[in-house]
Amino acid sequence: MSLLDRQRNTDKSGDKAINLPSRALLWLICSFALLLTPQWDRLPLWLIAVCALLASWRWLAQYGKVRLPGRILKTGVMVSLIGVYLATFQGGFSVDTAASFFVVAVGLKWLETRSVRDFYVLFFILVYLATVNFLFHQEILWALVNFTGVAFLLVGLQVLNAPDLPGGMTPIWRRLGAMFLKTIPIVVLLFVFFPRMSPLWSVPLVTGEARTGISDTMKPGDISNLAQSSERAFRATFGGEMPAYRDRYWKGLFLDYLDGETWRQGQQEGARPLGRVAVDGGIGQLEPDQYDVLLEPTDQRWAFALEGSRAVSDNVFEDSPDLFRFRRPADSPVRYRMAREGGALASDPQHPADLQRYLQLPRDGNPRARQLALELRRTMGDESIVRTLLERFREQEYFYTLRPPAMPDNGIDSLLFDEKRGFCAHYAGATTFVLRAAGIPARVVVGYQGGEKGAGGDYLIVRQYDAHAWVEAYIDGLGWIRIDPTAAIAPERIESGLRDAVAEEGSFLENDWASPQRYADVALVQWASLQFDRINYQWQRWVVGYQGQSQMDLMSRLPGGFGMRELGYLTAGIVGIGLLIAGLVSAFQMRRGERYDGFRRVVETWHRLCASAGVPVRHGETPSVLASRLAQAEPAAADSARLFARMVNSHYYSAGKEVGGSEQLKRMRRLLATMKRQVQRSRTRTGNASD
Repeated sequence: MSLLDRQRNTDKSGDKAINLPSRALLWLICSFALLLTPQWDRLPLWLIAVCALLASWRWLAQYGKVRLPGRILKTGVMVSLIGVYLATFQGGFSVDTAASFFVVAVGLKWLETRSVRDFYVLFFILVYLATVNFLFHQEILWALVNFTGVAFLLVGLQVLNAPDLPGGMTPIWRRLGAMFLKTIPIVVLLFVFFPRMSPLWSVPLVTGEARTGISDTMKPGDISNLAQSSERAFRATFGGEMPAYRDRYWKGLFLDYLDGETWRQGQQEGARPLGRVAVDGGIGQLEPDQYDVLLEPTDQRWAFALEGSRAVSDNVFEDSPDLFRFRRPADSPVRYRMAREGGALASDPQHPADLQRYLQLPRDGNPRARQLALELRRTMGDESIVRTLLERFREQEYFYTLRPPAMPDNGIDSLLFDEKRGFCAHYAGATTFVLRAAGIPARVVVGYQGGEKGAGGDYLIVRQYDAHAWVEAYIDGLGWIRIDPTAAIAPERIESGLRDAVAEEGSFLENDWASPQRYADVALVQWASLQFDRINYQWQRWVVGYQGQSQMDLMSRLPGGFGMRELGYLTAGIVGIGLLIAGLVSAFQMRRGERYDGFRRVVETWHRLCASAGVPVRHGETPSVLASRLAQAEPAAADSARLFARMVNSHYYSAGKEVGGSEQLKRMRRLLATMKRQVQRSRTRTGNASD
């Protein structure tokens, strides 16, 4: 039965027919499940469950277990889901909310997928879903998941159009492989040369999504929680020699306002501007003093940089000395370039009035810490106070731990005089408090310290457990200086990392059993983890990050140099040549197929035999009619002609036709030879009779 006939069927219940091949529908459902996988971390559980339920409903309807809903029920389901969606995704419009609504629409589409036309509509919708996934995940693993999902769609398309094709799945996958090999050269050329132009407008990708990473507030236990996460924060590649571990202070933001036990930014950011940050900040080859940073999404505007750096790429700017910002939140991976100018803190001469906000303290609380500050101030200057505090941390029994005790009210007093156990955030906050109480402007600095080398030692990987807090104090005549109490209490944390600092305690990644970084003593696990990270890093830098600036830099190295106009001409030429080659190959294959089609040659030979017998083929004439005319002209060949016509009809019009080279083709050739002999004998007898 043809696809058109199946499309016109109706079932016994009077409902519209469900006439899709089951195997084709199964591949479609498998592709849908696979393409939803990259969004499981951002979609609510109810939406994933609804999509699974709707797809299962359609699959059960395929076998008559349930019926697809009618118009009223379908409308009710749609209105209910949209209502739940609006109640769940409250807030402003973003690409994130639009993509979630698109998933709702795809789920609803299963309830009206009945015909071949509906299959094609859902096919193209799922291809679009694969492209939407790239907005949220560009890693190579998720790219492979998306490509596999599209491959499942193409398999289903072949099954739909050739449900009775013999040979199982092997020919289908072989055909997909051949198609891939034919198209990959054109795809690569278009990827490299197609002009990368910025969009005319853009909207935020994500709004309000919780992400792992530092924030603009700091409570005593916040960073210790980050220390139990091995997620990547960013990677950095250096044009020259990497800085020593102890010098890898990646500054992100200042916290200058103490609200009870919480440090926060005193000057809050205004409304976030719409749009997205430029994700490409690579500019040519790295100079010896430069470094590239590939930052994971933070949904924040701050950029991390080593002390004493300046911005090189134009997608990041210096908001204040040694602090850098994007113009819009980094809601997707961002690459930017910096240059080191000496490694020291940037000079920041300030008027005394401007320093008052760095002396702010609550009206009361922590009386013993305040008393300590007053005692130090009576006998010492600013520099001596700083040295004395660091000596106190170094000489007394203070401990660096990921398992700090619960701090009661007046937690700074408890830390400094009673418990003496804490993490970097505890000690940085306490140090800043004492310095301010002593009249020294100070602020908490939040960022990262450290970073492990990637595979081959070509770049650094900075992870969330490298999150760190330290202090900057303003000393007359010196400006802002870095003070890190952690370096006095646990110097191994600054010299070699968190793992060594808490090795005796055994608390490193104790809650993250699946992290490869937890198993540093297993060489194979570490090697595999670093190799996979290197592959993913190169993929993100040179494939995902191949944007306008990177493309122009590459094109400038070609002979003569290429601008945007030349790229346009080149792209048009590549497309034209590609289409020409495809047309020539198709024409050649068509002629070759005609030349080597055994059935076609046999039928053409029969036509010539009929013409030689005085029965020329008429336009639009069927094989059966031609055989009847040949039987009238040559009665001796009548039976052979009618049998040959039936075999031709069976080959070209039967659903179970065989392929070339089959036994049927041999039978047709033998029958054609018999027909020739019968016609020749008939002519011989007719000639003898006339003589």
